[in-house]
Amino acid sequence: MRPGGLPPIPEQTVRTARAAFPKGSLPMRVRDHLAEVFDDSLFAGAFPGRGAPAQSPALLALVTVLQFTENLTDRQAAEAARDRLSWKYALGAELSDTGFDFCALSRFRARLAGDGMERVLFDRLLGHCREAGLVKAGGKQRTDSTHVISAVRDLNRTELAGESVRAALEALAVAAPSWLAGVIDVAEFAERYGSRVDGWTMPSSKTKRERLAQVFGQDALALCRAAWSPGALVWIREIEAVALLRQVLVQTCTVRVDARGREVVSKRDADNDGVPPGSTRLASPYDPDARWSAKGDDLFWCGYKIHLTETCHAPAEAEAEAEAEGCLRVPAPNLITDVHTTDATVPDVKATEQIQKNLTEREVKPAEHYLDSGYPSADLITAAAGQGITMVTPLLADHSPQAKAAEGFDKSAFQIDWKARQVRCPEGSTSTGWYPVTQHGRDAIVIDFARADCRPCPSRTKCTSSARGTRMLTLRPRELHERTAAARAEQDTESWRTKYALRAGVEGTVNQALDVTGIRRARYRSLPKVRVQHAFSATALNVVRLDAWWTTDPLRKPRTSRLERLSYRLAD
Repeated sequence: MRPGGLPPIPEQTVRTARAAFPKGSLPMRVRDHLAEVFDDSLFAGAFPGRGAPAQSPALLALVTVLQFTENLTDRQAAEAARDRLSWKYALGAELSDTGFDFCALSRFRARLAGDGMERVLFDRLLGHCREAGLVKAGGKQRTDSTHVISAVRDLNRTELAGESVRAALEALAVAAPSWLAGVIDVAEFAERYGSRVDGWTMPSSKTKRERLAQVFGQDALALCRAAWSPGALVWIREIEAVALLRQVLVQTCTVRVDARGREVVSKRDADNDGVPPGSTRLASPYDPDARWSAKGDDLFWCGYKIHLTETCHAPAEAEAEAEAEGCLRVPAPNLITDVHTTDATVPDVKATEQIQKNLTEREVKPAEHYLDSGYPSADLITAAAGQGITMVTPLLADHSPQAKAAEGFDKSAFQIDWKARQVRCPEGSTSTGWYPVTQHGRDAIVIDFARADCRPCPSRTKCTSSARGTRMLTLRPRELHERTAAARAEQDTESWRTKYALRAGVEGTVNQALDVTGIRRARYRSLPKVRVQHAFSATALNVVRLDAWWTTDPLRKPRTSRLERLSYRLAD
């Protein structure tokens, strides 16, 4: 790679493009305003110092951003670079330029994913916006997550076992055909695994399906034993499909010896044999990072989860800021400041600390961070406060049976004497036990009351339904407990609800990301490549918003229908 920026735009391309687009277009404005963002030196770490000259990574990055602004495929993006006038202007290409092969985009993304450089361009654009005063630290930002469906088909456990064998056979047929022919009956396996394993073509009988699952398990066991035998070549077991087959075999099947001493392979029973947790359970032999997850009672998906963070301000605040600065238009639009992609099984609360760390490293740490109830915990709120970040977020409600039923005595009904290490119940009894413990890796305090006080208590049915007949409380350390109590009390006020309403705007960002870039469906397989997709999707969204800011008012009021306007007039 020879480092450099975007090539200059040929005069003929400029004249033709300006004549065709007198008011400009998004690709042309990106070139005019953001040309310095796209520099080959950003990607130098992904290219060797020797070898044949590479295509300019800056040009490929620009094509990828424009590709995501229109949700194009690689082939469509390569064609647009070849036959669209505005794209030729953005790329600095001659009108007769024939472009490049679309496979170059895939190779470019693979380099970024392999070298951990998926966020390089996103960070560079964010830095450019920060230098231009469009993004500042100490403001307000909001975060929300949404599900991402993987680029593989959904498989049940029987299909997963069979398709894993098929994937391993396909890989071995290319990498080690002679070895494979020596350990299996190729004709028999070709008949069984020649086409993909599909539940629609499986036997309808439950008994035959269980027998087929047993055959899949036996074939998988035979392949794994051959690959891990002492005489097998070491590199065979290092093939990804073969390694995944072994993992699927362990997760879906069990091997037992029956009364006659015969080895029996059977499908793992969830009740008797147990199954791995969702965070480690494979969902496909073609995407080792995809996981099954659920949210609520209605949403169940296989794939990933993405967290988007953006700057935010109320329209009234934006207009006041613009007036104070003497601007003729509103200040900067809401821009995405962080994009964080995880496995589907990672809860939102586990992502909060990393998101705030990313914002701090990029020098755009907010003073107020708006999140929904899935993100916060008392620990994180306290930690964020120590870093100068106020988390505006509803804490999860008290999960005790009394609080859920809104009857009886919940934790707030007890008086805590932290110095004396005692708790007094609503009936006046004092606790007899104060035990500092560690629960789920966090400090806690378990409070116990004496049976002699609880059993004859007239309010016992309002307080506890335990078989022991006594009440136990679990508290957090004093600072966390008091902060949690204060936060729960505050979030019941109307002023807090009005302030928190600002978070709802992030739903529109998620919807825009879905409409513009198709962010809820993974284009590629494996978490590193999906992170590349999401980083470029976030970059494309920022470009779209900047373009709207360059040409229009991004905070203009939403449209109202004629019928709604008529109803307003009649109401007046």
